[in-house]
Amino acid sequence: MNRRRLLTGLAGLGITGGSAWVALNGLSDDGGLPKRVETMRAEGSTAGTVQVPTPETVTVIDLFATWCMPCQEQMEALTKLHDEYGDEVRFVSITNERIGGTLTKDDIRSWWNENDGKWTLGLDPDSSVMAALNAGGLPFVGVAAPDGTVTWTHHGVAGIDTLREQITAAKNE
Repeated sequence: MNRRRLLTGLAGLGITGGSAWVALNGLSDDGGLPKRVETMRAEGSTAGTVQVPTPETVTVIDLFATWCMPCQEQMEALTKLHDEYGDEVRFVSITNERIGGTLTKDDIRSWWNENDGKWTLGLDPDSSVMAALNAGGLPFVGVAAPDGTVTWTHHGVAGIDTLREQITAAKNE
């Protein structure tokens, strides 16, 4: 085999390999939403993955951490609104805490149960959702319209009336 054929063959393998990678993984991530998030088994949540925001429905995206006291306060409003809207609105709470070391999934489940979480519970250890939402701290809440457009975000504890107004506005988008 001469050198030209070898280089042509290697180039072909590179193109084929690159195409296969793109087919399996999609084009490069632009850093925005939507994101696919790992979910965990907990009250109201099953293990698997979910797209955030969820297509064709209003999505409330809650970013929290188990060490965050205001995040516990935020859960009260989210629980009431989840009970109020039921399946009409998708609620997803996501922590960027990393499992391992001193934190286990059971620790997160315990926190979840203690704070009446009853909807999808996601893990975002690389903080990609937090970065996509430009969230600079916790708690952080966002609302997305059915087309996936994030219509509102809030850093800090959001009141139930404000959240309800934003959900209603997103439903009317």
